[in-house]
Amino acid sequence: MSKYQLVATSAMGLEAIVAQEVQDLGYETRVENGKVYFEGDETAIARCNLWLRVADRVKIVVAQFPVHTFDQLFESTKAIEWEKYLPVDANFPVSGKSVKSKLFSVPDCQAIVKKAIVEKMKLHYKRLGFLDESGATYKIEVSILKDVATLTIDTSGAGLHKRGYRQSQGDAPLKETLAAALVKISKWSPTRPFVDVFCGSGTIPLEAAMIGQNIAPGYNREFISEDWTWMKAKIWEDARNEADDLAKYDEPLEIIGSDIDHRMVSIAQENALEAGFADLITFKQMQATDFTTKFTDGVIISNPPYGERIGEKEEIEKVIREIGKIMKNYPTWSVYMLSSMENFEELYGKKATKKRKLFNGFIRTDLYQYWGQKSNRDN
Repeated sequence: MSKYQLVATSAMGLEAIVAQEVQDLGYETRVENGKVYFEGDETAIARCNLWLRVADRVKIVVAQFPVHTFDQLFESTKAIEWEKYLPVDANFPVSGKSVKSKLFSVPDCQAIVKKAIVEKMKLHYKRLGFLDESGATYKIEVSILKDVATLTIDTSGAGLHKRGYRQSQGDAPLKETLAAALVKISKWSPTRPFVDVFCGSGTIPLEAAMIGQNIAPGYNREFISEDWTWMKAKIWEDARNEADDLAKYDEPLEIIGSDIDHRMVSIAQENALEAGFADLITFKQMQATDFTTKFTDGVIISNPPYGERIGEKEEIEKVIREIGKIMKNYPTWSVYMLSSMENFEELYGKKATKKRKLFNGFIRTDLYQYWGQKSNRDN
């Protein structure tokens, strides 16, 4: 087994949750904006891809060095032992980005990194002509920030939010990684009832079910690094067996998702069926303002519409006002609402216990947290 410098990338504001996830898997972390760095071997690569619910991707940090000229970028890239990672037939597309740096032309940076790797590979593998790149794919990225270049190889492939259960979705779907983050922030436990009154395609309830039964989010999908020669099949087999052993498939859960749109409810049911939760999650067509419950100590987590279309804003404001009134009848319930409305607290009729700034895609939102009173029930 080799040691690698790894990085789990995340959306802004979610780094601490990703760092905790990595630490829970047994690795020490260092956090920067949108990045959680840690060290690990091939097993760590497999386990982190399978288990990280909130991270976007897991990448290998191949090298980091200062760059002020294209010559520097070429020579420093060529000096790397690429043969440690790339076999002679590797397909290695290069993507790039540059922020606040002298080398601001991304196409030029990509071309130079590609050329430098080709030169090094031809030298090491004693090839005179072209490299045919007919083998497994190793997605390389050159990222230059304030004149420091970081070269990474993506081990995930499709982003980690692609769980494999989403058959279809609505117009403005919530990313699975953000949905999982909302559940984690709430500290919901499987002994408590869980409701999403704006469930859409069912992402938040589905992520809650996976957390409740401790099912690895990447269990039913493939990763780009499974095709790599040095990521042996047994590593993945062992990591999946571990995930299977740790899953609590018999954990009873009380999870309900509701939406006013019957079409979305059908989509949510299809997604639940694909995820294996058809009998575990109840989806129903219902207005959010018709919420009632006989349970105590529950948790509502929802992403209500942001009212961006004409006429919608007034309608959703009315709904939020009504929900605020309804929840006064359920003092032991905790409510978590992700909204871009700056007057949310005023509409809800109560100041949030806590607010947390999060980005839903490119939309700046706040997670308004209303913590319920503790009842006599033993949680």
